[in-house]
Amino acid sequence: MFDYAGFFADRIDGLRTTGQYRTFVQIERLAGSFPRALHHRPDGPREVTVWCSNDHLGMGQHPAVLAAMRAVLDASGAAAGGSRNISGTTPHHVALEREMADLHGKESALVFITGYAANDAALYVLGRTLPDCAFFSDRLNHASMIMAMRASGAERHVFAHNDPADLNRKLCAVRPGRPKVVAFESVYSMDGDMAPMAELCAVAQRHGALVYVDEAHTVGMYGPEGAGLAARLGVADEVTVLMGTFAKGYGTAGGYLAGPGPVVDAVRSLAPAFIFTLSMPPALAAGALASVRHLRASGTEREQLHERAALLKSLLRQAGIPLVSEESHIVPVLVGDAHQCRRLAHVLLERHGLYAQPINHPSVARGTERLRINPSPVHRPADVHHFADVLDREWRALGLPRTTAAVRVAEPA
Repeated sequence: MFDYAGFFADRIDGLRTTGQYRTFVQIERLAGSFPRALHHRPDGPREVTVWCSNDHLGMGQHPAVLAAMRAVLDASGAAAGGSRNISGTTPHHVALEREMADLHGKESALVFITGYAANDAALYVLGRTLPDCAFFSDRLNHASMIMAMRASGAERHVFAHNDPADLNRKLCAVRPGRPKVVAFESVYSMDGDMAPMAELCAVAQRHGALVYVDEAHTVGMYGPEGAGLAARLGVADEVTVLMGTFAKGYGTAGGYLAGPGPVVDAVRSLAPAFIFTLSMPPALAAGALASVRHLRASGTEREQLHERAALLKSLLRQAGIPLVSEESHIVPVLVGDAHQCRRLAHVLLERHGLYAQPINHPSVARGTERLRINPSPVHRPADVHHFADVLDREWRALGLPRTTAAVRVAEPA
């Protein structure tokens, strides 16, 4: 008989050998004190500071968000009880969808249990339903986008990362009247770089392509009222379908689509990732709505986010610590070796109480391993200076290379 357990044990041993084996760190967030958290270890818990959370604005502990969730939790319970087709929808889902459509100036919106599910649902339906559809996908698109396009069975063309000229070349090779979908992200979470959205949208428009943009790492954090990078750049009307998440800037969980009513309704009606899965819990929808409404009215959190990120990038640049990009609020520190990246993260956590999880293959290409640092408004300026100082000292102790400019890494194969 085939040794199933032995086969997978050998595969896991291979990951350990190459430094790509992933481990969980037991971290317990402390609401009201975050980014302080408890690191649970065999010898007991110890307080640490988290530097790799996607709760970019600290909204996961905002009093308005917690109060909204508590009220609906007490009124409606812990879960929705099934999919919206089976268990029905709630006023909280309806209000959240209306809010997101209004925020983005779109006709309709649809919420999902995760952002992954939103991408999976939308791109699958587009590729599966549009006749003879052709996708044009940025090379560094998120796995949820890539897997959905593949699963749809539609033809897929991959254009060079953030390259409007290459996109144009590939679009020119496809019959003009054919349905086409150009899919890219506004900010890429591993490199922290921004898409040239105006140029990509202009190319897509010339070829009559539908534009699908993943704004997971920008909604709440960029643009008027937190409407995202497309809104900040003035090209929101050129984006046909926008995907966003509540799990990052809004500090809760779940994802959503915003776009033309018939397109969104087709996803609602045809997507397995929407039909056959649990609805977002009502309390979660209420918390997300409270967060969105707060950030539409307040720009303070956005301003502080970008101030903290600019400060950290400046300090690391002065120290010669290489960054993959300096374009966004994400600060990717390039280590370039899987084992050294794990050592650096281990030293920061165990010696200094600074938690920054190493990022390795397949999230990034081999040889471009990094720490992805996410400063936020809940990190004080003194925290930023302390982190930069400690990273500088430990960088020197490990003998890691220095640089004088941001480093452009190779794209993964």
